[in-house]
Amino acid sequence: MDAAESSRGAAGARKKVREPGCLFFSVSLSRIPPQRFNFFLFRCGGLRGHGDGDFLVLVGLQSWRSELVLAYQSLGVVYGEVVTSPLYVYKSAFAGGDIEHSEGNEEIYGVLSLVFWTLTLITLLKYVLVVLRADDDGEGGTFALYSLICRRVGAGLLPGAGDDLKGQRGGAALPPASSVRTALQQRRELQWLLLLFALLGTSMVIGDGVLTPAVSVLSAVSGLKLSMVDEQHQYVLLPVTCVILVGLFALQHYGTHRVGFLFAPIICLWLLCISIIGVYNIIYWNPHVYKALSPYYMYRFLQKTQYGGWMSLGGILLCVTGSEAMYADLGHFSQSSIKLAFTMVVYPSLILAYMGQAAYISRHHSFEKNHHIGFYVSVPEKIRWPVLGIAILAAVVGSQAVITGTFSVIKQCCSLNCFPRVKIVHTSSTVHGQIYIPEINWILMLLCLALTIGFRDTKHMANAQGLAVITVMIVTTCLMSLVIILCWNKNIVFALSFLLFFGAIEAIYFSASLVKFHEGAWVPIILSFIFLMVMCVWHYGTAKKYEFDVENKVSISWLLNLGPSLGIVRVRGIGLIHTDLISGIPAIFSHFVTNLPAFHQVLVFLCIKSVSVPHVQPEERFLVGRIGLRQYSLYRVVVRYGYRDVQQDSLEFEKTLVSSIAEFIRSGDSDLNGHLDGSDSPYEKLSVISKGLPFQKDGEPEASPESSTPTETNPKLVSSKSRRVRFVLPENAQMNSEVRSELQELTEAREAGMTFIMGRSYMRAKSGSSMIKRIAINFIYEFLMRNSRSPAYAANVPHVSTLEVGMVCQV
Repeated sequence: MDAAESSRGAAGARKKVREPGCLFFSVSLSRIPPQRFNFFLFRCGGLRGHGDGDFLVLVGLQSWRSELVLAYQSLGVVYGEVVTSPLYVYKSAFAGGDIEHSEGNEEIYGVLSLVFWTLTLITLLKYVLVVLRADDDGEGGTFALYSLICRRVGAGLLPGAGDDLKGQRGGAALPPASSVRTALQQRRELQWLLLLFALLGTSMVIGDGVLTPAVSVLSAVSGLKLSMVDEQHQYVLLPVTCVILVGLFALQHYGTHRVGFLFAPIICLWLLCISIIGVYNIIYWNPHVYKALSPYYMYRFLQKTQYGGWMSLGGILLCVTGSEAMYADLGHFSQSSIKLAFTMVVYPSLILAYMGQAAYISRHHSFEKNHHIGFYVSVPEKIRWPVLGIAILAAVVGSQAVITGTFSVIKQCCSLNCFPRVKIVHTSSTVHGQIYIPEINWILMLLCLALTIGFRDTKHMANAQGLAVITVMIVTTCLMSLVIILCWNKNIVFALSFLLFFGAIEAIYFSASLVKFHEGAWVPIILSFIFLMVMCVWHYGTAKKYEFDVENKVSISWLLNLGPSLGIVRVRGIGLIHTDLISGIPAIFSHFVTNLPAFHQVLVFLCIKSVSVPHVQPEERFLVGRIGLRQYSLYRVVVRYGYRDVQQDSLEFEKTLVSSIAEFIRSGDSDLNGHLDGSDSPYEKLSVISKGLPFQKDGEPEASPESSTPTETNPKLVSSKSRRVRFVLPENAQMNSEVRSELQELTEAREAGMTFIMGRSYMRAKSGSSMIKRIAINFIYEFLMRNSRSPAYAANVPHVSTLEVGMVCQV
């Protein structure tokens, strides 16, 4: 199966395979996870001549092999944060002075019991068994839940976020109406509340992306304290931590695939190390520590410590850091691979590690200070230095999980116009979710270094991290309860049970974290407020701009009523008008026509779209349609690029575009087999041009009719007007006079040159608007517009042939 079929398969086409002696089957490729899609195509391509049994065995073996590879990679990307939590959980629980380790061991047993049940209930039960199933086309994270709800219910505030109900999987009909669905569809204030709730969780994920690398690396490096005096380590810990953090963020541009294979051996070694140390401490110091896993010890702990035990929950909470990152990184891997890695490897290793630490501490009561209770004191002294090196490397990997999760949620926000445009680099040609965002990467690095240098200890940063983590978990729980009702069509009892059970647990941890506001918990609140303001203003400005474009969109009938000349002088040349609309005429064009008396003899409304497949084949890239009659010389062209496609430079793009229009003119609408029609297509009345009409300069050898690209390759010949351009027609081609005349006009227009016309909208709040609206639109949104990335096509447009048309939008 070739790459073209791969692209069509990823879009949801159904394929059938029939070979002699093979099982006949029909499968919807849209239901295959994108991470396994290429493996499926490979298996299908190599099955000829095999029987049914061979097919099933091969499918099973290849499927498990691919899942094991993904599970191995996920260890280095997804679980780095949660597996390094033993470095600082016990230390954070006892560091605040709220509880003290006593001879009776009630405190350490109670902390172990709380850690075990928190890890089991929240990470294993909630996330691994329930939340991971709620993916949005393979993507995970807080904003993925919001997108899933909006698309299913039709409660989105932007087109594409929720009003396109045809995009439901499998084309299933909408479920029966419910009071919750009706309220979300009809109450706009509930839609805004839902969006703000999702953006709050997203901003906290970004804040966690700042805090986690600092906490993890500084906690790992703090093991040097055991081998240095206080006067020495204060000059060593901070520089070493900063150097490691800079190196970590510098590695991100290599991509998740390479980083995963690089980091996975480190995590495997780390998990083996903490498991062996845990088993050793359990057997050598306290074989009966397993009794502390009973919930009874939680009750004894809270009964004895009371207020102090409640305050210490903020440190115990850190045992589940990385759970939300595990869900946010879902787009990088598959559900089954993440579940396999956690249940079979990560979870048992963590339980052994925490039990081993508790076993050691239960037999040692002579610590000088409670904050000395930590991971390194339970490591045998002979292997402390090697373990320290492995711990530092594991902490670096632990930061990777939340960084990649931050990239994922920001990409989701950008797709729904809730975050300023940034450069998104897809680092894998097979897995759509593996991305790298340079601007976000360096912003996270600077903020992370600032917090590390500012706090200089893990106590305050751990308090801040705990509040960020639990806030995201609460948001996920609330949104997940809506998914259970609206998307999974379960009874409201299931949703309320999920909400009340996990919500009650997380509310207790949230209260314990929030009470430490003055001890570092204010950091994620400030960071989330800044990111939340940016996302809300960008979303609001984008929504207002879209409303303005729709209200001021010029109908095609109005344009055609002006006549073939459009009421202006038509000069020689081709005018390419960039627009995001695939129907109607953008307001920027009417603004141009109103203020200038002349326009090009051939006008092309060009729309460049990115689609969610790796590559779009050249024969499927261009969709061409006509606006009005032939004498108007108006065309609409939609160009589709996959997320791994490299856009052509201006010269090649210009030649391919003109040749595609020429082929459209020669063939006509009724002669093209790729004509798209029907209400389900977003490109109505457009035709797929699989092979453009080749052309050449007079005096050059005639191009082969089979050639689909122009024969000229010298850039100097393109701008030269000494030779005429003519199209090479297929043999025995029959054309009427109108087609020949239209091709002649296109030839002359291309000889005269091509101009790229791009609009620039300046947003201004209407007079009489509130002070908040004027500040949001006139200052913040305009600042973000000026400093965000331009559209992808703008980078390849030559400046010498660019015409930018400015227009003030009063909103």
